[in-house]
Amino acid sequence: MARRRRGLPVNGVLLLDKPQGASSNHALQRARRLFQAQKAGHTGTLDPMATGLLPVCFGEATKFSAFLLDADKTYRTRVELGTITDSGDAEGEVVERREVPPLEEADLRGVLERFTGEIDQVPPMYSALKHQGRKLYELAREGKSVERAVRRVTVYDARLLSFEGTAFELEVRVSKGTYIRTLAEDIGEALGCGAHISVLRRLATGPFGADGMLTPEALEALPDQAAREGVLLPVDVLVADLPGLALDEAAASRLLHGQSARCDTGELPVDGLARLYRDETFLGLGVVRAAGEIAPRRLLSTAEADSA
Repeated sequence: MARRRRGLPVNGVLLLDKPQGASSNHALQRARRLFQAQKAGHTGTLDPMATGLLPVCFGEATKFSAFLLDADKTYRTRVELGTITDSGDAEGEVVERREVPPLEEADLRGVLERFTGEIDQVPPMYSALKHQGRKLYELAREGKSVERAVRRVTVYDARLLSFEGTAFELEVRVSKGTYIRTLAEDIGEALGCGAHISVLRRLATGPFGADGMLTPEALEALPDQAAREGVLLPVDVLVADLPGLALDEAAASRLLHGQSARCDTGELPVDGLARLYRDETFLGLGVVRAAGEIAPRRLLSTAEADSA
């Protein structure tokens, strides 16, 4: 006999404003308990020191959370010059202090230009990447360091918000896999004085921005479960960049039973993904097998149940 999953069958996406000091998993579990959700997952870790946008996927939305892992992200950060820490942020131990040379804003802008576009980065030891089955930050806490492969990342934009001589604030939009701590450290090295970050806030992930973010306290202040579920975004926002296909009843039924179906696939390429809808209800994703033929790729369990 299958175990009954505890909690409510909540489905949707929460734009959580993660508080400072909490791990992404702690923030996730707090939200899950508040919503009494059976299943939840997030779409990309934020450091405990960091705040800001952490999309949380409930229920059926977890099936599509991987589509956000490759998304571009936007951050606001404060960079402190002249002090280097072992973690690259203010929570680490200070390992070196250097004199900050006299800098003009033009000097800083010139260096920032060198870190815009495609750049190489060495991931930090204080990261969740793994080496021989262990997370790098676990090794770092033991005082160990291992060689990390250089990664090619993209800094689409690095906008200088303020400059105070020994500190500055940036808003940066970057590709997946970009470490803002490492970016700040590398800029500090280029300036000749080293650096670390003291503030990091994520403002956007893929299609989601700061508008609509809710803190845990704001969620707790909502009067009931219906009000909380009312702030969730629908599951298909996670794949909104994919083309959509409207299905008739016969095609929808075949797909929900695991079979290919005939439908108008338009100019979609073979092996291309598409969102599937029946009467404007999102069913999941399909993949084009040939012109006019689509097969199920990832379907909502709720849709399958409705078709039974």
